[in-house]
Amino acid sequence: ENPGKNREGALTMGMHVCMGATLQCSFGAAPSSLVVLPVNRVMTNNMPAANIMDHIPMVNILPFAMCSSMANPVVIAATAAKLGVMTPMPCVPATPAPWVPGAPTVLLGNMPSLSNSSKLMCMWAGVIQVVAPGQFTEMIP
Repeated sequence: ENPGKNREGALTMGMHVCMGATLQCSFGAAPSSLVVLPVNRVMTNNMPAANIMDHIPMVNILPFAMCSSMANPVVIAATAAKLGVMTPMPCVPATPAPWVPGAPTVLLGNMPSLSNSSKLMCMWAGVIQVVAPGQFTEMIP
């Protein structure tokens, strides 16, 4: 499936992601909220709009409660200490790379805007996705 296009190959519209969007990590125990600092001075529905560079751990990306990824060294150590019984540990997001693919048709601070189909990779193998964009009136191509 090609994100941003329907079966016929026509462009589809996504939602513009902003401050307060709900995020979920594939290894996280609970959802989290996206924090968008108003540095780009662009609003969508009266909230700071996000671009692909809003990926900084503990600034933009808050913890997803507990992490259960066996790629996370802290989870590996806790699981080993419990003789192999899977032991989730507190999530500390590790997201060094920007969101992909973003919406290159709409630049925000000279970077592609963040749409609800974008994904963010965590170093511990988690895939973070947008569950709710934070607003539901502004579409983005």
